[in-house]
Amino acid sequence: MAYIPSGSTPAVGAAPIGSQYCVCKVELSVSGQNLLDRDVTSKSDPFCVLFTENDGRWIEYDRTETAVNNLNPAFSKKFVLDYHFEEVQKLKFALFDQDKSSTQLDEHDFLGQFSCSLGTIVSSKKITRPLLLMNDKPAGKGLITIAAQELSDNQVITLSLAGRKLDKKDLFGKSDPFLEFYKPGDDGKWMLVHRTEVIKYTLDPVWKPFTVPLVSLCDGDMEKPIQLEFECINPKKQRKKKNYKNSGIIILCSCKINRDYSFLDYILGGCQLMFTVGIDFTASNGNPLDPSSLHYINPMGTNEYLSAIWAVGQIIQDYDSDKMFPALGFGAQLPPDWKVSHEFAINFNPTNPFCSGVDGIAQAYSACLPHIRFYGPTNFSPIVNHVARFAAQATQQQTATQYFILLIITDGVISDMEETRHAVVQASKLPMSIIIVGVGNADFAAMEFLDGDSRTLRSHTGEEAARDIVQFVPFREFRNAAKETLAKAVLAELPQQVVQYFKHKNLPPTNSEPA
Repeated sequence: MAYIPSGSTPAVGAAPIGSQYCVCKVELSVSGQNLLDRDVTSKSDPFCVLFTENDGRWIEYDRTETAVNNLNPAFSKKFVLDYHFEEVQKLKFALFDQDKSSTQLDEHDFLGQFSCSLGTIVSSKKITRPLLLMNDKPAGKGLITIAAQELSDNQVITLSLAGRKLDKKDLFGKSDPFLEFYKPGDDGKWMLVHRTEVIKYTLDPVWKPFTVPLVSLCDGDMEKPIQLEFECINPKKQRKKKNYKNSGIIILCSCKINRDYSFLDYILGGCQLMFTVGIDFTASNGNPLDPSSLHYINPMGTNEYLSAIWAVGQIIQDYDSDKMFPALGFGAQLPPDWKVSHEFAINFNPTNPFCSGVDGIAQAYSACLPHIRFYGPTNFSPIVNHVARFAAQATQQQTATQYFILLIITDGVISDMEETRHAVVQASKLPMSIIIVGVGNADFAAMEFLDGDSRTLRSHTGEEAARDIVQFVPFREFRNAAKETLAKAVLAELPQQVVQYFKHKNLPPTNSEPA
């Protein structure tokens, strides 16, 4: 999906980008082990305070109850937060020994703290980390354990129904039957939940199977009544006809309740997001020593390429356990023979192109600039096919274990459009998404073409993409925006794409419980 600048009108049928964001509630359970003993005559009485970061300041969010005389507390009070995949949500857990009834934290002894992002907790489901003092030294042997759980009822019910020998209601033909489902509302009145399609001219209808969230049908309460008559009774006919039995029957052909897995289900279930960066080193970027070049690293230590890497990478890195990311370049001449390559490791180690975290990618990028010659053309297909080979291996998985994300940062027009279209169409069948960030002020019409919002992408052979996996964003729209804004725009569709792929393949989360 293409980024829609503020003030612009979305294309017909396109949802505003804000509506794409992955937002749900997460419950965090906290326990401590081997906490410092601050009391002389007894053990500490610990409680935990959660802080969230807002504009660089730590703000108290909530606190647990106090566990009396306990160095290994398991707090019953849970922290409930809104989870935003496309944001870095920084958290700090601080433990204190309650000494007084005061709510002021400086009135209590400090037992240690731990900071991380919410994404780090969610991607691991459960973490145990050492507690640190204010000077970053260990708080004795103190540990904190934090476990995450999604708070949502994402069960769905699928029903198949049919009717037999229904009443004839039309004067010159048969009936046009449909079904309506109602549940009791808070005001005691029946509220419409679902209406089936109308089937014309029949007294023996077979309606299409339909699926509704269980929470919509009965508020998630399996004991709650719903209104649907299985023996159709017409009160007027019942009063008039002595031998009246019914006006037909409704048959429940099948009823199945399943989990409608969310993005967070897959992440909590152990799915890893495998991140690869592809960087454009073609001559159109300009000499990196020239301040006008898109690869020129300014005195602040950044440029548009690095900004894009940081914006996406700082989010994604929380969802890869080893945080080792391949970083590839294309469109440059490489030493020693100065041949053009469209798929080279920017750390110059083709057998191990992995960089340690986003910091490692940034360091490898900066280090390679003086050792390559910018050239061309701008070919995307080799890098798309490179990542697709690994994504294809992951299709052997029986559960949702890996999903691949390719970030391509480029300054201009694609030279191998036919090959790239074909590569993207083939990749659309795989657990893979492509994010393209366009830097500079070039014409990015070709990128919009790959982003299948207004039309279905087809290869040069006419084959259609199985799904839209490309998200294009022009960096120029974010030059004066907060740095978090770019991440929100480029990652808005990713949770939806992950869920769409695994649901289509009927792959459950790795650690999912039976439905």
